Amino acid sequence: MAIPTVVAFHYTLKDKDGNEIDSSAGGQPLYVMLGKGHIVKGLDKVLPDLDVGDKKTIVVSPDEGYGPVDDELRIKVQKSQFPAGTDIKEGMQFQTEQRPGAPVFTVMKVDGDEVYIDGNHMLAGVELHFDIEVMEKRPAEMEEIAHGHAHGPGGHHH
Repeated sequence: MAIPTVVAFHYTLKDKDGNEIDSSAGGQPLYVMLGKGHIVKGLDKVLPDLDVGDKKTIVVSPDEGYGPVDDELRIKVQKSQFPAGTDIKEGMQFQTEQRPGAPVFTVMKVDGDEVYIDGNHMLAGVELHFDIEVMEKRPAEMEEIAHGHAHGPGGHHH
């Protein structure tokens, strides 16, 4: 079995209009074990071809990012469907199921007794523009393989 590769990279994520969404600048680079589904497909398939020191802008379509917007995950519910005493506010996030991969819903709007929720990832339907710089690339260590993910410097989790 091939040993997975760990890549550490700095990134700045922008939308197609150049608005910054997220960045690792000023902090630790992101450590990932390639091919494990820890990052969007569009990045996972390009990173193996890059070397330490490479700088690249990678454009990721919604299909290889956080998926297209699913209108079936945009739902109107009643306040009475929330646990009694819940202070329902716009931007609040929750899961209806505890299983791994269950959608996280965000409260979009509260209108009287009606609550509009959206289970799409906030970046669903968004074309992602990653400016990345590869800082480190190495075979995964045995402990990382056992844990199924990359560890940063000193073996601690990020």
